[in-house]
Parts: sequence; C-alpha cells; structure tokens
Amino acid sequence: MNCRLCGSPISRIVCDLNHAPPSNGYLSSKELNLPEIYYPLRVLVCESCWLMQIDQYKQAIDIFSRDYRYFSSYSISWVNHAYEYVSMIIPRLGLHQKSKVLEIASNDGYLLQFFVENGIPCIGVDPATGPAESAEERGIETIRDFFSIRVAQEIIDKNGTQDLVIGNNVLAHVPDINGFVESLKLILSPEGTITMEFPHILELLRKVQFDTIYHEHYSYLSLMTVLELFSRHRLRIYDIERLPTHGGSLRIYACHAESKRYPCNKTVTDCIAEEKKYGLNTSERYIDFQKKVEEITEKFMSFLLEKKQDGKLVIGYGAAAKGNTLLNACGIKGTNLIRYVVDASPHKQGFFLPGSHIPIYHPNRIKEDKPDVVIVFPWNISSEISSNLKYISEWGGILVAPIPSITILR
Repeated sequence: MNCRLCGSPISRIVCDLNHAPPSNGYLSSKELNLPEIYYPLRVLVCESCWLMQIDQYKQAIDIFSRDYRYFSSYSISWVNHAYEYVSMIIPRLGLHQKSKVLEIASNDGYLLQFFVENGIPCIGVDPATGPAESAEERGIETIRDFFSIRVAQEIIDKNGTQDLVIGNNVLAHVPDINGFVESLKLILSPEGTITMEFPHILELLRKVQFDTIYHEHYSYLSLMTVLELFSRHRLRIYDIERLPTHGGSLRIYACHAESKRYPCNKTVTDCIAEEKKYGLNTSERYIDFQKKVEEITEKFMSFLLEKKQDGKLVIGYGAAAKGNTLLNACGIKGTNLIRYVVDASPHKQGFFLPGSHIPIYHPNRIKEDKPDVVIVFPWNISSEISSNLKYISEWGGILVAPIPSITILR
C-alpha cells in the first residue's frame, strides 16, 4: 500500500480490527436475511509523512449513498457547536450580505442555517440524498455531489470564488486528500479563509479512541500531516483552535500561501511542538496501540458478561458508528448481551446495527423497560445524553461510557 498523502510505501500496522461491515450500514428487517459484506478494518502509519490511514476497501460512493442515515441536527450539542462557530466567524472575518460561504459535507444544513438567518449567501455540498433534501427544506442551496475540482469549477462559474470555505469532519473522510485540498485552493477567494475541523490523532492515541476507526474515516490526522498537505497546495495554516468535540479535535484556519492578510499565530507552532514531544513522528509511538485496544475490548466483554450473569437488562444509547466499531471488534452478535439500542434519529429507528444486528428503537423505550445499564456509545456527547437520561436514577439505572475504560456517568 502507498501513502495517500506522499505516495511512499507503508507497512507499519497500528491497529487491526479484523473484518467489519461499514459502520453506517444499518440494515432493514428484510436485509437481515441477506448476506452481509465485511471488509478488512485496519490502520497503518506512513513513516515518511506520519499520516495514519486506513486500507481503502470500501469506496466512498458506496458509503455516502442514498441510504446514508446520519443527520447532524439530531445532536443538540452539535447544533449548538455550529451556532457558536457561526456567531464567532462572522465578526472575526467581517462577513456580510455580499460575502460568499461554502460548506463541504453540509449534511442536513445544521450549520448553514445560521448563515441563512444572518442573510449571508451560502452553498452546501453533500452527496447524501436524505440529508441534502433536509438542507434544501431549510432553504439552503445544496449541490448533491462529492466536492472535487469539477464541482469547485462549477461553483466558481456560477457564483465565483468563496470567502469562507468550511469543512467539519470531512477531511478524514476523503480518499484523495491531495485532490480535495487542490479543490479548496481553487475555490478560495484571494483573501478568503478555510476552516476545517477534524479529530486530533494526538487524542485518539492518548485516550485509545479506537472506536473512531471505521471505513469512512480514511485518514487520522495530526497538525503535522495537515500542515504538509496544505503546504503542498500553496495553502498556509495561520491559526488553530483546540476543541472538545469528538473526544478532542482541531479547528484549523488556512489561507492562500501568498496572502498577507493573516499572520501566523503561535498556536500552530505550539501544537506542532506538542505532537513531536508526544512522538507522533516516531514509529515507537504506534507500536503498543493494538495491545491497548485488546485490553479495552476484553474489559468491556467482561463487564457485559458480568451484567448478564447478574440478570441485569443492558441496552445501548446511540446507534453511532463508533459503537458499531466497538461491537464488531468485540465480536458481539445478536441481543444476548445488549438487548437493543435507542436513538433519537427517526432515520435509524426500526433498523438494525450492522454486524451485531441489534435492533434500534425510539428513546421512549427506556422509560417502558427501565434498563439497569445504558451503554453510551457516542461518548463524545455523553454530557448531553447524561442530562437527557437523568431520570434513569429513579429505578437505580446507570449510564456507562465504554471508552477508554468502563466509566459510570450517572
């Protein structure tokens, strides 16, 4: 395998989770009787540019299909995060009614709706039909396609270059990251800014967040690798922010390399220094990750078996992709250990988790069944879930986060 950033041959395996179905490949009841396709799920690191990346087996066009069931607006904390971003970025960049804003992977319009409310022209790009339809219902023009040089040129021909280009949790999802960043360069106005958010590999390794590894995440990013990636395409990262989202993320601010408008902030060099101090540019840092993953899965299975032996009713909250990675890494099949999962999104209710085939219900089921244990799979929004489910203490129920260790939330 060759590195998708620098092209160097790579063989250093960081983590091998064997085989798994696509983590967002939810199944209907009819599909339970059909063969389910499993793909190898392992990540490697390039010892030339230090990009951690997945073997590419599942094509992006198959993952982000018509049946893609992730809708951002069903997470209140994520919508609030988007609102706070828009409230910050408008005055920071001096955006106004003649500015042009583009969001890549705009999903259901969870973020761009706030630009619409401020009267700032915006366009979304997203290949998933369902979320794109929801965005259009909010009055957001959405191009149903993957962002590329072709799409960028079509937007330029119709609307011109863009003053702000946003990409939240999309850079890791792109198979051809060089082509993607070249497209960013093309569509950005001469003094425009790109902001991108992505989970920080520093936190993934520190906290053993292996459940964020799944087929639609092609890359696992450090600032070092993103800095090299953007520099290759004459873009300059001039500032970063550290975010608590997704277990620890970075938000980068980038402009054209030749732009004089934005001086480089010390946050960039400080973050690079921290990454190097932790050893992200050394092979040794990646060697013991597999062992840590196995320890977590073994402890999680022991916890579930103990609760089963004690006659406890265990369910899951959140039909999240990270939960599917964990369940499949543990080899969990059926409802023997986890009876069902609830999810706030009606687009997932009535379906079954890929691999484990655990059914997905409405959260109201919790009050009906009064489970003893609720496993919070999307631990990144555990505070939101804990607040919503504080009533389970009425019957002695507990909330548990499984990563990086069994933690009682309530």
